[in-house]
Amino acid sequence: MDSSDTTLNADLVHDRWRAREAPYGDFIMFGDGSLSVMSLMRFSPADRLDDLRAENWQWWHLLRATAWTPSDWIDVDTMFASCAHAGSRASAGESSAHGSIGWVALTRDDDHLTLEWVAVSCSSNPFAEVTLDATTVTATSTLGRIWSFPRNAPQHVKITEDPAYPWTS
Repeated sequence: MDSSDTTLNADLVHDRWRAREAPYGDFIMFGDGSLSVMSLMRFSPADRLDDLRAENWQWWHLLRATAWTPSDWIDVDTMFASCAHAGSRASAGESSAHGSIGWVALTRDDDHLTLEWVAVSCSSNPFAEVTLDATTVTATSTLGRIWSFPRNAPQHVKITEDPAYPWTS
């Protein structure tokens, strides 16, 4: 059976995760087989459109699907960082074979690294650092943007202003 033509369930999601694959786009794929579609939005004041220091980034949650058909997959083939805490593991890296796409995942810290969720953003640079505590997965992109994912509701991610430009905070 070709899962690219099949509505995904949890078993197929876990098969794809074990194969180091995630859906292509701006998504959070959950281990239960559901999907949140996201959009990374850049905002700048009208009078400063070309000023990187004035940028404000938000990842907007557009919809959540419990049944969906994937159109394309990427390899989450490069892991740059990993952090364990209280039976869970956060990992972060890039899909280097697909244009340096950033990804962050939360798994159980078991032998199979059972997927809780993986966030993929075609609009983000790769993630070079990740930390994990009781409530939050925090990932830092190679551009220095810090993304804070609530462990139990990653679709409510917040992106802080770029620390490379401290005068914007």
